[in-house]
Amino acid sequence: VQLQASGGGSVQAGGSLRLSCVATERFFSNNDMAWYHQAPGKQREPVGVITVAGSTIVADSVSGRFTIGMDNARVTMYLQMNDLKPEDTGVYYCNRRWRPDTWGRGTLVTVSS
Repeated sequence: VQLQASGGGSVQAGGSLRLSCVATERFFSNNDMAWYHQAPGKQREPVGVITVAGSTIVADSVSGRFTIGMDNARVTMYLQMNDLKPEDTGVYYCNRRWRPDTWGRGTLVTVSS
């Protein structure tokens, strides 16, 4: 399954964005999922995880600012990004936490100071 992230854009520091990732309920119910961030010139890294059981973990760098969740129908995974900082700039992807599938099209987030 090749997942497409959406919802990116350009904001000023301190602003907010909400990213979305759509799949089937069956897919989300069978896979721990993650959001990944690829800053310009750097490797892609996970910023947060949501397990099948609904537990969430976020990286220290975004703790208190980013929230991962799933809608009630379990067809949309989201990444709520608040108090954005310039270092949050980059392309964001959604994929399985374990053994990621082929990477889909990410969504670009640009945060200006």
